[in-house]
Amino acid sequence: MTETASRRERAAGTEAALKQAAREVFAARGYLNTKITDITAAAGRATGSFYNHFAGKEELLEALLKDMLAAADQRVLDISGHDDDFSKRSAIRWHVAMFWQFYQDHLPEMIAVKQASMLDPELGRRLQTIMADDDAHMVGHLDRLPNPPADPAAVITAINALTEGFAYTWLVVNPANGQTIDSEVAIDLLTDLLHHGLAGSADR
Repeated sequence: MTETASRRERAAGTEAALKQAAREVFAARGYLNTKITDITAAAGRATGSFYNHFAGKEELLEALLKDMLAAADQRVLDISGHDDDFSKRSAIRWHVAMFWQFYQDHLPEMIAVKQASMLDPELGRRLQTIMADDDAHMVGHLDRLPNPPADPAAVITAINALTEGFAYTWLVVNPANGQTIDSEVAIDLLTDLLHHGLAGSADR
């Protein structure tokens, strides 16, 4: 291995360690209470090394979100059963279940995204842009509805607002008050609301 390749490998290892540490510290302390020194300490790296990879905590969160979405996209490709026809309840339910699992798997990061967006509206717009770019493929899922929407992008934002808001309420807010919901119940409830709203009450 050349010296240049070795440096790249060490740099990649440091970046990965910082990202993993951020996930762990966000889970333990919350995004708002996390300092860069908390992340570097958890990663076992010098504080100065952080700035070789990220301009600040905000840029690190953006990188985490991109990684999460890329991994989720790959998982969709790897798992059978993907159907892009949203006139079918089964297709909607498959997507809702994937989203619910994604939200559960990345709960600290999703909370961080919400907190960061409330604290810094400009950062919030950048994070929303990252998620909107990832949602672009969803527009085609509406083509075979009985009455395809004139503005599918707006419909996608409405779907996202419903599913994300519901997930945040039942996976973050309500558990703090001792209230929980079974995942299958949650997925079916969201599925029925979306299917009725998008395709009408008839199951196709």
